[in-house]
Amino acid sequence: MKSGNIVEYIDQQKIMCAVVLEVKNHRLKLLTEKNREVNMSASRLSHRCKNYIDVSSGRNKMVKTLKEIAGRRNELISQVHIKKLWEVLNTEQEWIDLSTMTEFCFPDNPSYDHESAVVRAFFKNRLYFKFNTDRFFPNSQEQVIQIANREKEAARKNRIIIEGANWIKSVLSENFFLSEPLSDEKLEFIKILKSTYIFEKESIYYGLGKAMLAKADINYLSVIFQILVKVGEFDENENIDLYRYDILTTFPDRVIEKASDLSSLTTASHMSALPGSRRKDLTDLPLMTIDGQSTLDYDDALSIEDMGDYYRLGIHIVDVGSFITKGDIIDKEAFERGSSIYMPDGKIPMLPSSLAENICSLKAGELRPAISTMVKLSPAADIIDYEIIPSLIRVKNQLSYYDVNLLADENKEIFILHDIAKKYRKERLASGAVQITLPDINVWIDKDGEITVSKINRESPGRMLVAELMIMGNWLMAKFLAEHKISAIFRSQPGPRERLYKGDEGTLFQNYMQRRHLSRFILGPEPHQHSGLGLDAYITATSPIRRYFDLVTQRQLRSAFGLEKPYTHEEIDKIIQSLELPVSNVSRIQQRRNRYWILKYLEGKVGQKQGAIVLTRRRNNYQILIPEYMIECDLPISSGIVLKPEDLIRITIQHVNARKDVISVFMG
Repeated sequence: MKSGNIVEYIDQQKIMCAVVLEVKNHRLKLLTEKNREVNMSASRLSHRCKNYIDVSSGRNKMVKTLKEIAGRRNELISQVHIKKLWEVLNTEQEWIDLSTMTEFCFPDNPSYDHESAVVRAFFKNRLYFKFNTDRFFPNSQEQVIQIANREKEAARKNRIIIEGANWIKSVLSENFFLSEPLSDEKLEFIKILKSTYIFEKESIYYGLGKAMLAKADINYLSVIFQILVKVGEFDENENIDLYRYDILTTFPDRVIEKASDLSSLTTASHMSALPGSRRKDLTDLPLMTIDGQSTLDYDDALSIEDMGDYYRLGIHIVDVGSFITKGDIIDKEAFERGSSIYMPDGKIPMLPSSLAENICSLKAGELRPAISTMVKLSPAADIIDYEIIPSLIRVKNQLSYYDVNLLADENKEIFILHDIAKKYRKERLASGAVQITLPDINVWIDKDGEITVSKINRESPGRMLVAELMIMGNWLMAKFLAEHKISAIFRSQPGPRERLYKGDEGTLFQNYMQRRHLSRFILGPEPHQHSGLGLDAYITATSPIRRYFDLVTQRQLRSAFGLEKPYTHEEIDKIIQSLELPVSNVSRIQQRRNRYWILKYLEGKVGQKQGAIVLTRRRNNYQILIPEYMIECDLPISSGIVLKPEDLIRITIQHVNARKDVISVFMG
């Protein structure tokens, strides 16, 4: 290699023509056709030849000569027919050197210009041959197909990035107006952006979505939400978790049709069609349901009878299993869902409404099949005995918690139920139960989108008696199944890692922190101690309309009366394993959506002062609780102010963004 040699090298996917100005220790100083001086190793050259340029002729003349050489070589590329060469040479499957390939392309006295043209042509088209500066290897037919597909896909993605970026810019412009249906191309952009926003790095479109944003000079994924709202794909308050956890919000047509067929049955005719029915007629009992004012699916009812020397308490659960057959299309759909989802802005039911709010619901005045737990209690409310029976019932009164609270001191039946509930809780506490009493925050959104946030006292007579008597019913059903050696979805819980108070005497702070010290509950096909409730066995079977676990356990109860075949121990175990994650996701969705709407409400309360409780201190902030909304947030540590857990403070709401799950506060 000498000064004046004409060489070529690859720069940013282009072949550049240059002349060697200086050679020093295998390093070259070059002047390029672009009139630039560069330094590089000789190993980087893609082509070299023995043609020379007089380096003393002047810089401008050398650049002009280089441009002429490059132009001449580029013109020769059109005479290199790579596909035809491959069709002849691909069967050989061996390396072909540059001089031989040049002779194939230019059989009549090829020059260095012809060599360069061959290199340039093969560099430009890499579909048919592997290229290694001065030699070539034909790809197999399969490799050619694969490379062609990759190139086609790369071109498609590049088009999407460029056109998608332009579309993003137009959507974000002030004068954007959606005046006509979106084309297939725009719908593809939306699909990519939607997946990128929802699943982020887990999305198969993440790289493509990020590239579109980058091309549009956007650095934050959060902008995607704004785009999708503007084009009508998302509502301003879109629930992203429903996409993230793949939650079905509607039922398949076949499920709707089957549910409609079932709901057309009358309960009486349905019951009379059951062979060998062993149901006890309890339709004369004064049953009542107690639920929230907006409830439409009633799955449990209570009755109380004063028998003179004892009370007879009835805990009645609608027998969903008498309508929904194990393994049928509705049952499979319910299994997939695992649970109903209750959120401030809507409910996603486990069962179609034609079942959940019709024949599977304990509607006042309607005959319904049930599983009834009849409990004999002493005048002091001690449990003497109990029995569980399949029954026919008819609810007399449909009450709300508000109704019960008003009647608590004047209605004899409610007074007795409340007294039994208080006695039962006292017994559980004596057995080591951990009573955590925290208010619920109810978020109500009216038809105009107005948000109302209110505290619910879970210790009001109505809520307290329902909670305790359902716990009693679940416990007695668990005892029944255990005594009959029938597998079920039993719940157990080890003792808490630490106890912060005795009985039910804890402060709000202690109750809140005690929840953090609870051990996780365990699901299994066999009964074990539930320390949190102070019970030797426990199941949940009181909400078969809303929870698949409860439906499964109710079916095990039905099997004890010969109403259906029980699940095996192995089947129960498999159901637990299959549903633990989906049910956990349901809980997470409900909590996050409730928090979203509380934050949405607080967006309008910026500048407002609130009372707060210090929970813990961290390195850079305190974790605090705003009791009015039972919501946690961080408080920056202020110089000169030292706080400790359980301190009561006043804070000012500084900034809230529900979409980003952000609330900022400061002392004051």
